[in-house]
Amino acid sequence: MSVKTQVKVVPNSKKAKVEQTEGGVLRVNVDAPAKEGKANKRLVEILAKYFSKPKSSIRIVKGRTSKNKVVEID
Repeated sequence: MSVKTQVKVVPNSKKAKVEQTEGGVLRVNVDAPAKEGKANKRLVEILAKYFSKPKSSIRIVKGRTSKNKVVEID
């Protein structure tokens, strides 16, 4: 069973961290620039560690070039 969740990405942060906001959206600070897919790749790594899942079970299904994304987690 997979779960879809909304994610707001903050690229170029000093520290990588995940926090839950009031609206049920995950706010993820990513310590990578938003260039050439580096922030998206790092986002998947951070979420994999946060949810204790392999990186292959996390996919960005909407918003690849946006700060607001929908992520699917298997």
